[in-house]
Parts: sequence; C-alpha cells; structure tokens
Amino acid sequence: MTTKLDQLSSWLKERKITEVECMIADLTGIARGKIAPTAKFLNEKGMRLPESVLLQTVTGDYVEDDIYYDLLDPADIDMVCRPDENAVFLVPWAIEPTAMVIHDTYDKLGNPIELSPRNVLKRVLKLYADKGWRPIVAPEMEFYLTKRSDDPDYPLQAPIGRSGRQETGRQSFSIDAANEFDPLFEDMYDWCELQGLDLDTLIHEEGTAQMEINFRHGDALDLADQIVVFKRTMREAALKHNVAATFMAKPMTGEPGSAMHLHQSIVDIKTGKNIFSNADGSMSELFLSHIGGLQKLIPEALPLFAPNVNSFRRFLPDTSAPVNVEWGEENRTVGLRVPDSSPENRRVENRLAGADANPYLALAASLLCGYIGMVEGLKPSAQVKGRGYERRNLRLPLTIEAALECMEGSKTLEKYLGEKFIRGYVAVKRAEHENFKRVISSWEREFLLLSV
Repeated sequence: MTTKLDQLSSWLKERKITEVECMIADLTGIARGKIAPTAKFLNEKGMRLPESVLLQTVTGDYVEDDIYYDLLDPADIDMVCRPDENAVFLVPWAIEPTAMVIHDTYDKLGNPIELSPRNVLKRVLKLYADKGWRPIVAPEMEFYLTKRSDDPDYPLQAPIGRSGRQETGRQSFSIDAANEFDPLFEDMYDWCELQGLDLDTLIHEEGTAQMEINFRHGDALDLADQIVVFKRTMREAALKHNVAATFMAKPMTGEPGSAMHLHQSIVDIKTGKNIFSNADGSMSELFLSHIGGLQKLIPEALPLFAPNVNSFRRFLPDTSAPVNVEWGEENRTVGLRVPDSSPENRRVENRLAGADANPYLALAASLLCGYIGMVEGLKPSAQVKGRGYERRNLRLPLTIEAALECMEGSKTLEKYLGEKFIRGYVAVKRAEHENFKRVISSWEREFLLLSV
C-alpha cells in the first residue's frame, strides 16, 4: 500500500530534490523551521521544533515569563511537526534543487497545537465541514516595490524602472507603469507557475509602484499556504532585480495602504450550490446572517486582520481603506463589499485585512465571523448606498491597544479559538507594541525636539 510519505518521496526524487525546507508559519507568518538533506527529511518523517517559536515576536523577542511558562511546558519541550503532502512547493530561486514543505504541528499525544495559525484555520474549516458547508475564497494581495535601503530611519522611495526613471503621481491600473518592472514580474510568474500557485491578474494599484496580485478562488487552507509561499517568492524575485517588495500595511507616508482583500462564499458540500443565493437568485438569509456575523465580530477579531501598530495607519477616510464594517453592493467605501455577480458567484469581500496579516489567521477570523452569524441567525444593518466613510455606528477600534483589549475580552472568540490561542496571540502583540514604544520616531524629533 502506497503511503502519503511514499508519494512525497516519489515527488522529491522525480525532481532530483537535494534539500528540503521544513517550515511552519509563526503568528506573524514568518517561515520558521529547518533545512535538511532530502534523505534525512525522508528518514525522520518530519521535524521537531520548540513550541516557543509560536510565542516569538516579529523582533525575535518572547512574551513575559509568567505568560510564557503558563502557556508552555516549563521544560520548553518540542512539538512534533509532520509534513503535509498537499503543501509541497519548489524553491526556484535556490542554487540547489530545493523544495519547501509546510508542516502541521502536534503535541506528543498527537493533539494539534492550539497556538499554530494553520491549526486555527483548520479548526474553523472543521466547523463548516460539520455543517455540510465548504468555504470558497479568493484573496487579493497588495504590495509595494521600493528601492532597497539599509537604513530603517530613511523613508522608502519608489524604485527605478526600465525607463531609468522613478514613478511619480498616481498610476492606478496603468499597464505602462506595471510594464516598468516586466523582467521582475516575468520571473515572479515563472516561479509561481513552477510552484503551482493559482495566480490570476496583476494590476497596478493606486500608490506609487504599488501592485496587486489576485488569486483564483479555491480552498481556504490551500490558498493560505499559497499566500505564504507567494510572499516569499515575491520578495525573492524583487531582490533578484535589486529592488524590495514589502507587504507592510502602510509603508509610505502619503500613499495608500496595502490590503489583503478576502472574497468569500460558501457552498453546500452535497449539492455544490452557493448557499448565499436562493433558488430565485436573490440574497439568502444565510448570506445576510454571514454579513451580520462579520459586522458584529470583526471589531473583536481586528488584531487578526490588523496585527501591527503600522496596520492601523491604513484605516483613514478617503484612502481606499475601510473605517467601519458597514456593507453595501458595489461599494468600496465600506468594509464589507458585495461585488456585482451572478447568483452562483454571490460573495462578500472583506476589505479590512491588511497585506501584513497572517493569511491563516485572517482567513480563519473572516470565515469564523461569518459562520457565527449564520449559526446564530444574526441580522446585518441596512446596507449603505453611496459614500460610507462618514458612518460611525460601526466604527472599528482605532489603535492596536484598543483592539487587543477588545479581543482579549471576547468570550465568543475564546469559545471558538481557545483560551490558549487568544492569550498567546494577545501577549505576543503586546510584547511587540512595548518594543515599538521604546523607539523614538522622526516625527517626535522634528516637532518636539526644539519646541516643547
């Protein structure tokens, strides 16, 4: 009988893979793990990593000791990481033939690790499966290309394209502006095709050298994996062409932020039909309840969509970013947009998530909010016609501190995602924010140094 590991072994040998990047994604989405010779990888059938990597901040620090030792075994034991044979990707930029294999994490008894972002998404998808439902998602990833810089105090600049000039002004949807970086994008598309990523369209977004890549709709776990791989791939393609690619939510002063828009719909597993539409093509009660759940719970889950202090710089009126969880058809001034579509393709677009969000956690949170709305029969507010920026009744928390406090107090999120995950995530984000507050900004030096 052929096992899944046998299939993976055959795949690696057919492609003459000599090294395997064994990886998991931490709470930030950073790839962590080990690089092993293929023979060692196959012999060990996985790897072990300290569970503490899931309480590591983006700066490499850890949460406070009292939380650390309360959430983890005091002996700092390893978790068992097993390869997912459906999450295997080539690493085209590597010198040696290399593959990246995403792993799932378990304790020594075989229970999924609660702090693992991939396990959080799988937990939410099981809720849907138990109801006979399957989410269909289509992410859109925005990002900036910039000049490479070794000084973090220096503002980022637009890179120089093929013409030898920097881009100036707003170039929304400009094909010529995107063509300035054709060699880079040709490499990116070639690499993504080798990796089996389901990329759709490339467009130039509103910001200077800001781009957007759309993914074709599909399975939520598969697409979360693909986004993790894509972000690494995009950065590597940019470096090859001596520029940088950043997925920061707001990397440049005066320029729009970068989002990860999440289109989501639900199909009935047995019939394959979109449960968001009635037989006559109208909006179903489940669809309206899904929106109601998003409206009610996104403010509590906001740190999963906006995980960093920089994330909140996106949420400004008149910057193509939402400042609320209002909803409306064909309306980009609200947080929850319902695109014009046929009944079988009816979906809602969650515009809250930043490009800096962990894709596993953003998709898990977005789908969970909608799920709770459906099982509890929640009702949405009246949809917004016209401009939605002035609407304040569904305003979001305005800072990362307020958002973390809101998330920490959510009994609903704790019920579905577990107390350990909520405590661990909030602790990591608070540790990051404490680190941020120790740094004096250029704004403070410019306006306070000689004035106060």
